[in-house]
Amino acid sequence: MARLIARVAAVARQVLVSIDQLAQVLIVGAVFILGLTSTCPSADETISSYVGRGELRGVWWARILAPAIDTLFLLLGEEPGHCRRNVETAFLGDAPTP
Repeated sequence: MARLIARVAAVARQVLVSIDQLAQVLIVGAVFILGLTSTCPSADETISSYVGRGELRGVWWARILAPAIDTLFLLLGEEPGHCRRNVETAFLGDAPTP
């Protein structure tokens, strides 16, 4: 029974990550379409990764959002610095072009 619960938990985590990635594409996609960013969204990146990259670049909105997201994950029992720690290494360069 414990093995089944662990498998369900693993699948549930992946579903949550995919929802996070979809939300990132919808949010960043809307901003990209409006011309407010030159970064095209990628379905492989989470909100935390996108915000973490922005924070590393010193972007004003990321310096506001990262501490809020980091605090949420601290409350969930994670270590400090969630956004920076979750930056996808594939996205440290340029994001995919449309």
